[in-house]
Amino acid sequence: MQRMRRAKFCGLVALGFALSLGRASAQDKIIELKLSNWLPPTHPLQKAIQDWADDVQKQSNGTITYKIYPAQQLGKAFDHYDMARDGIADFVYVNPGYQPGRFPIMAAGELPFLVGQAKGGNRAIDAWYRKYAAAEMKDVHYCFSFVLDPVGWHSISKKIVVPTDIRGMKIRPAQGTIAAWVTLLGGTNVQSSAPEVRDILAKGVADAVTFPWGSTVLFGIDKVTKYDMDAPLGSVMFQWLMSPATYDAMSGPQKKVIDDHCTTEWAGRFADPWADFEHAGLEKIQAEPDHEVYKITDEHLAAWKKSAEPLKQRWAADVKRAGGGSDAIWSELQASLTQYKAGF
Repeated sequence: MQRMRRAKFCGLVALGFALSLGRASAQDKIIELKLSNWLPPTHPLQKAIQDWADDVQKQSNGTITYKIYPAQQLGKAFDHYDMARDGIADFVYVNPGYQPGRFPIMAAGELPFLVGQAKGGNRAIDAWYRKYAAAEMKDVHYCFSFVLDPVGWHSISKKIVVPTDIRGMKIRPAQGTIAAWVTLLGGTNVQSSAPEVRDILAKGVADAVTFPWGSTVLFGIDKVTKYDMDAPLGSVMFQWLMSPATYDAMSGPQKKVIDDHCTTEWAGRFADPWADFEHAGLEKIQAEPDHEVYKITDEHLAAWKKSAEPLKQRWAADVKRAGGGSDAIWSELQASLTQYKAGF
């Protein structure tokens, strides 16, 4: 009997030890994460970051806390990937399209007329890119990817209807692939981060921008633009990335909490509300009396698609130069978009 009680006691101790390995406890060192982004505090993604971090804190039993640094407080938008690499911030919000050519595989998602809607796209892009992230973004600890609701043309002085309308215009592109498209069409690119767009339009530095609907209102861009094409040109890829040094400094249970919050499901939970916000912006701009929101014909759409064909060829060449198999990568991306019903 005594031997049985001793065995039962030892079994309970072993079970408790095993369970403790998978759960952060008060014995873990408290880590305060610096969560950096370059968006204004009023942007809907700020709440997404807070909700994600609150759940991390809860699941870690309070051993992982956080502070959010919005509006480029820790560094410029273009620098956020390197800020994670260098440990300036612990988690960062990255637009890889701000550095054209650096992430050729991820750039596939930037191609025009590919991602048709953001809700399914958030999961589709993350599920597809996970197998490539460790190599292409090896300087950081990958958490997840998500996408922007498709952008449209918003211009100051003239309607953009067909590709030839871009010739001679100064355009602020949403990402590197659209920048290459503008060049192909005879336009000139003006680089700026999202918070700077209204200013460059107001000063005449740029004539037009590719931007999503809700953020056009949020950033005040609708106060200086007049013409808005209601056609989804393409999307923008984003990542939520972690400093590898911070991840390595965590206990095993704390790492598991992070791993559990860096999934395809969390990509959707994180970014789906933002997609709703952007989509709702279309009606807001349609209601503004000084804006002309217009659709294009099927013939015009076909012309835009044809004008974008060289971009895919350029993407494939970039991937091959980086040692990747563009055909397989493209097929996998298409399959993921189909699975999540997110294609154009």
